[in-house]
Amino acid sequence: MEIGGYFSLELNKGMHYHTNALRLNTGRNCFEFILKARGYKKIYIPYYTCDVLLEPLKKLHIAYSFYNIDINFEPIEYFPLNTNEAFLYINYFGLKQKYVELLANIYGSNLIVDNTQAFYAEALDGLDTFYSARKFFGVSDGAYLYTNISSYENFSQDYSYNKMLHLLRRIDCSAEEGYAEFRNNEDNLMNNPILKMSKLTEQILCSIDYKSVKQKRRENYTYLNETLGDINILKLPSITDNTVPLVYPFLTSVSDLRNRLIKNKVYVTTFWLNVLDWTDINDIENQFTKCLIPLPIDQRYGIEEMNKVLSIISYGSK
Repeated sequence: MEIGGYFSLELNKGMHYHTNALRLNTGRNCFEFILKARGYKKIYIPYYTCDVLLEPLKKLHIAYSFYNIDINFEPIEYFPLNTNEAFLYINYFGLKQKYVELLANIYGSNLIVDNTQAFYAEALDGLDTFYSARKFFGVSDGAYLYTNISSYENFSQDYSYNKMLHLLRRIDCSAEEGYAEFRNNEDNLMNNPILKMSKLTEQILCSIDYKSVKQKRRENYTYLNETLGDINILKLPSITDNTVPLVYPFLTSVSDLRNRLIKNKVYVTTFWLNVLDWTDINDIENQFTKCLIPLPIDQRYGIEEMNKVLSIISYGSK
């Protein structure tokens, strides 16, 4: 134990939200852990996903097949699975927990739940389920895994002190000035070994007011949906008591809206450009990538910021 010397960051001493989960370095490595431990030979994955999911499949030389989803983000068909096959489903935008429960009745323990967009969603008993912290909070890495696998390797611990520059620069400068470091950190997460979550990431995640974050996200989502629900091509479900969305997914035919938002410093990403290479122009996944705008509704913002977003959308819709 070290006593004295210079100070470190002053962080609240709280608890992890996912107290009973394994704490690893990335979501894709949670997926790799599952694949290695279960010995799967084939995985069904959605076309509408980030290509980082392919990283562990290719590394372990595991066969995979894509499946299509419909406008409700639900598979258009089901597959009979062998014991050494699994079906991966993404809890899109944190809004599909009820459908996860339905799939659990269909696939049982051969269902893998990707909750990287659904940090607050409850992991169902007997299902391998993983989460990504940096999709919801200001950390550079960190992931959680629920599994009933009793034996696993004694992984080394990750370090995050050298991955935080984009987070620090955003505070001191701006998001725009820190974006290059953000992209660099995202690139550096590729092809990492499975490691335990870093101590720094753990301390940051244990300092978060999870109740307040939950309330803010729900309020902002509801506020946007009350105004945009009638013009959103998606018919989004009403959020239940435990629903905490990642973003407000707004599907629109207004072609220049994404650029208009970004020009006005409302930074919206694209889910996911690789999908355009995997799908045909008439596939719904292709249209999602081109036209679905994930509007920010996270804990940094309130009604004032939501009104700014709405004013830009209203102007762009004229």
